[in-house]
Amino acid sequence: MAELAPRARQILYACITEFVATGEPVGSRTLSKRGIELSPASIRNSLSDLEEMGYLHQPHTSAGRVPTDRAFRLFIDAMMEVRQLTDAENMHLLHRFSEITPGPNFLRETGRLLSELTGAAAVVVSPKAETMTLKHLRFIRTIPGEVLAVLVMTNGTVQNRFLKAEIGEELLQKVHNLLDDVIEGRSIGELHEMFVRRLLNERVQADEVKKRAFELGDAAVSAADKGADVVIEGRAKLLGLPEFANGGLRELVNALDQGEAIVKLLEEMLAANATTVVVGREAGDLAGGQLSIVGASYRNQGRPAGSVGVIGPTRMDYPKVVPLVTATANAMSSFSERRTEHSSSRDDD
Repeated sequence: MAELAPRARQILYACITEFVATGEPVGSRTLSKRGIELSPASIRNSLSDLEEMGYLHQPHTSAGRVPTDRAFRLFIDAMMEVRQLTDAENMHLLHRFSEITPGPNFLRETGRLLSELTGAAAVVVSPKAETMTLKHLRFIRTIPGEVLAVLVMTNGTVQNRFLKAEIGEELLQKVHNLLDDVIEGRSIGELHEMFVRRLLNERVQADEVKKRAFELGDAAVSAADKGADVVIEGRAKLLGLPEFANGGLRELVNALDQGEAIVKLLEEMLAANATTVVVGREAGDLAGGQLSIVGASYRNQGRPAGSVGVIGPTRMDYPKVVPLVTATANAMSSFSERRTEHSSSRDDD
């Protein structure tokens, strides 16, 4: 930002906000009507200088100018004033969130709410199983040579896996008692590492109960689904935008179908542990580099539990979207914590 003179900074800011509002290239006449007290010739010269510096580009010689990814990055990092949510808006969001029913549709309903609030597409990513904390692990004998492993996570998620195992009811009860003492507070990934490590111990190998417990425990956590679910809501809100006309629609649809790529991108950008924005080509080739993502992580028991974000054009209304994504992530964190506390209190009853 230091490389821009105050006049250039003023004109670039006006150019970005005008483009965000209209989606149309911005010319000197438009800026002069916005109250910039400079002659059209002076504005044209500043626009030309900003283009040479890489902040603007001109789609056609007779058209106005469009902000580049570099301009939006400068705007996000140093120029925009994030609009703080009012108390009423926060209360409204929390109220709407309280109406979301826990269960398999939780991610989708959260995505719909965020999409409605922002006017863009919303993405919600569930925790990967390996990062989720295991609450209960039970084995149910089914047919000879088989057991059903039931994995209950602290957030209420349940996974069922059939395993090959021959074990008597008396030994199975001892296995449950032993596992109850070791699984509490550990994630799926941590448990796998622990089971593997303990099975290398000679004393464990000589102890029938410990050996069977850790073998069954490792088989259960290894069979758990390690992937993350990704839900994208509000796709239709992007389809009519001018950025994706003239052949861009196919690229947009393909981009929104690349769930794994979006999850990977969110994981990378959320390492900062704050609401983060990737602009255009910073997000790779998604929709020809014309998409931006605003993302934040939600947490459970102090650990990252998943991510939530908004996908939109590079001319997204960042001052509006950033606080909404932050507030939604905070609401999801509170929801996850309440689910865990409620689940624990029921166990204590």
